Amino acid sequence: MVRAVLTSGDGTTVAHAGVSAQDRAIGERVRRIRNRRGMSVEAAAGLAGIHKSFLSRLENGKRAFTRVGLLEDLASALSCSVADLTGQLYPLREYRHAELEAVVAEVCRALHDATLDDVPDLPPAPLADLVAGAARAHYCADEARYGTAGRDLADLLVDLHVHAATGTGADRERALVALVEVCKVAYILAKRTGRTELAAAAAQRGVDAARLADRPDLAAFMEMSLSSALLGVRARRRSGLVCARALDRLAALPGPTERETGAAEARGMLHLTTALLAAKDGDGAEVRSHLEEARSLAAHTGERNTLRYHFGPTNVAAWELGLAVEAGDGPAVARRLARSPLDLSVFGSNGRAAYVHFDLARAWAQAGGAHDQQALHALDTADRLAPIRVRNDPLARDVVQTVDRRAKRPAWVLTSLKNRLGVS
Repeated sequence: MVRAVLTSGDGTTVAHAGVSAQDRAIGERVRRIRNRRGMSVEAAAGLAGIHKSFLSRLENGKRAFTRVGLLEDLASALSCSVADLTGQLYPLREYRHAELEAVVAEVCRALHDATLDDVPDLPPAPLADLVAGAARAHYCADEARYGTAGRDLADLLVDLHVHAATGTGADRERALVALVEVCKVAYILAKRTGRTELAAAAAQRGVDAARLADRPDLAAFMEMSLSSALLGVRARRRSGLVCARALDRLAALPGPTERETGAAEARGMLHLTTALLAAKDGDGAEVRSHLEEARSLAAHTGERNTLRYHFGPTNVAAWELGLAVEAGDGPAVARRLARSPLDLSVFGSNGRAAYVHFDLARAWAQAGGAHDQQALHALDTADRLAPIRVRNDPLARDVVQTVDRRAKRPAWVLTSLKNRLGVS
């Protein structure tokens, strides 16, 4: 399928003359999928990192596909799989995922090679550069741009540990707060690659750094993440205990003011996490109680985003959908949201928006086949926003398998999702 290439004397790559029928078929599929996505040639080419005239020639069968990487870049740009373009099985793993796994391995090394009181003897980068780098990585992780978020993350971790261990006064506090932010990024990347134990270690380090910085609000946020990671390794008792103790500590703090809402936001997120634990135990009364506590806090804080947790009325409503799905009542909430959709632009985050679409897909799939097209549309949207997050989640494969068993006729989006998620 991928054509052979020649290398010229100066090292440049030159395609064999002629374009095969397979190349022309791939080009036609590229154009068809691009049109299905409502994308211009210029937009698709920009996302794939090629010139629009080159993409146009590929689509029109005037250029050959000379490397697998080009197919992967186009599949990523079009939010589909390489198999959708080639019409053939494609056994290789996506290279972006492989790159992210390598990044996470370096993050694991850094997290274990430096602690808050034992750091390597080396000169760190300037603190201002590290603080800016931490904010940039956190933004990219929130946007589900995990590869960019992971760039230099291991170095950020080590250097911020050094500043935290050797700095004094305001500089030490700045380093610790930035370290909390970087630990959250490490937690996110570890979860996205299935490294749940590493996610728990990163969250715990963030808790410890926040406590040293005397920031109980940030510590509580990271305890919420720690609870989630513990839930991922089925340590449900410990997960609940972490939330309960964090809520007890926050209860002693003053309530939200117009300018300071961080502790209230953290309380809200902890109540939502505790509601999820109750939903998994089938305790509807506890779910409603904690959900109402979160809703009341959100009414006081409004839409906020301390440490990019997106707490506020919209996020509480989004969590209500997820809790309903956990209890098997997803379709009722999904129908309500269909009549009065959430404004996901409030989040300003592809990652958080993808979570909501993912929960919508799960909710519609619980409707016994009556809303399978809506389920596929929601899952396709989630995958376009955060493909690594969706393709690594076994619940996404469950949705596709469920809909596939009920499907009475072929549909492109179902076939494509099966290709993307590796569902046979």
